[in-house]
Amino acid sequence: MNSRVIRFYETGGPEVLRIADEPQREPGAGEVLLRVAAMGLNRAEAAFRAGQYLETPEFPARLGYEASGTVLATGASVTGLAVGDAVCVLPAFAMSRYGVYGDWAVVPAEAVIKRPEGMSDIVGASVWMAYLTAYGAIVDLAKVGAGDAVVITAASSSVGIAAIQICNLLGAVPIALTRDPHKEAALREQGAAHVVVGSAESAVEAVARATAGRGARLVFDPVAGPAVLALAEMLAPGGLMVLYGNLSGQAAATPFPFFAAVGKGLAVRGYLVFELIRDAVRRDAAIRFVAQGIADGRLRPVIAKTFTLDEIVAAHRYLESNQQIGKIVVTTGSSI
Repeated sequence: MNSRVIRFYETGGPEVLRIADEPQREPGAGEVLLRVAAMGLNRAEAAFRAGQYLETPEFPARLGYEASGTVLATGASVTGLAVGDAVCVLPAFAMSRYGVYGDWAVVPAEAVIKRPEGMSDIVGASVWMAYLTAYGAIVDLAKVGAGDAVVITAASSSVGIAAIQICNLLGAVPIALTRDPHKEAALREQGAAHVVVGSAESAVEAVARATAGRGARLVFDPVAGPAVLALAEMLAPGGLMVLYGNLSGQAAATPFPFFAAVGKGLAVRGYLVFELIRDAVRRDAAIRFVAQGIADGRLRPVIAKTFTLDEIVAAHRYLESNQQIGKIVVTTGSSI
């Protein structure tokens, strides 16, 4: 059976993405074949497409970490999953080997979980990368508690919104940083206790006021670059800075905030969600936390915009426009 998959044959902008008509591949040992209903878009995929990611694409390359769908077939040695199961795909594989953009996808069984009861295919494709990433930093690493202040940069992203909501669930104080004044009201609506508009350098005093001079327990940052020096000034003694992205494009020029780190006993840590997912105990705890939060309504994924698979180029352009608040989802029309 032939159906659409998204491939690219060279690195570059969104326009390099192509729709190809290809036969479904049978799953190998430890793999699962899925009919894909929806895909959540992530910055990592745009970086992979552009040749600026941790992995190098092998052409013709597929891409995509996050999806919801239905099991069509399972390979040898796969247990716990059956044909017809409604499932979600976690970002638990290398995009140089697997990708979920398309009407079908073959992925490792270890990346597939049964979709929680009552969760739609749109939500199932939009929740895991964002909420597991935020959980990993806020709960797993920083162990943020009630009353702790958390500075969240790029706060209007799906991960930023997830972080705001998780902070509120814990009774912490989310402080959202954004460069776009048009996003201030939306961030307050999502639960940010404080919103600071402007550069990190201009936000230091505002964060000090918001924390009554105590500083933040955690800075959660996907931007990196020279602004790290200012972010370190926002931390309380013994605070933690978690860097999980390179939106600035200046990762190589990211300084270590020596004076603030030494003066206040700070820790600066790199983090990617794969670290959490590879550890079965931590991963299961995170999935339970997020699934429970979704079920009781305290965690609420925000969908910025949906596109169809035929609109994948436009979807990637929108992803890189920085206009969105929340998650971008692409649907295939294969509703479950």
